[in-house]
Amino acid sequence: MAQPRSPEDIYSDFTQRRSGLLQALTDDAEDFFDQCDPNSENLVAYGHSDGNWSVALPAEEVPPELPEPCLGINFARDGMVRKDWLALVAVHSDAWLMSVAFYYGAKLDANARLKLFRNINSQPTLYEIITGKASKPIKINSHSKRKRADTVQQGNGAGDAQAADAPLPTGRLLVYADITPALKGRQAELYWPDDKMWYLIEVYAINIRSRIAKIQYTSGEFEDLDLNEIIREGHMSLICQ
Repeated sequence: MAQPRSPEDIYSDFTQRRSGLLQALTDDAEDFFDQCDPNSENLVAYGHSDGNWSVALPAEEVPPELPEPCLGINFARDGMVRKDWLALVAVHSDAWLMSVAFYYGAKLDANARLKLFRNINSQPTLYEIITGKASKPIKINSHSKRKRADTVQQGNGAGDAQAADAPLPTGRLLVYADITPALKGRQAELYWPDDKMWYLIEVYAINIRSRIAKIQYTSGEFEDLDLNEIIREGHMSLICQ
């Protein structure tokens, strides 16, 4: 697999790896706990670029291809309260995610590194989520407006989110068969029930396993969408070429 080089691609890789680790520490916490057996050798927690996670032995090659996660997370498992242990793993996972992102970003210039950091910093850390300092960003609340209606631009424009009162006639509703890696980069229109408007978006990143997509509005803002909910309610229309 080719290494990500642009700030956007590196951030997408970060988002997928982070999603995998977040899944491990929350929804899959029981399985994650069981796999971190203290009787095993030194284990590490990986978040992968496809949005999955794994617990495994560290890489054998020296130096490794990528920075390595914290070694031996399994040894502290039974000596701590579970929530404190998960928080400890989260801290080390946050540090690892940053190290991988800026390993890939070593050749970026100062402005590109700043853009990458700002994108990363727009999301809460795993530690903040695990300890309850921030909520888990699983899905957009379809019934909660994020902008006043008078900030919406209809048609072409810059600075605010573009929207229309009806989807393009050449579009079609998103279906489960569309949830593949090919969905990344697609343009679509997202329906907001409160506004009764269709907002122009681009699919910035997608986690196939959890069916969570990060989308970007024309205003530059990001949202995490639960595609199960979006498909069930018919709230996304893919723009066909």
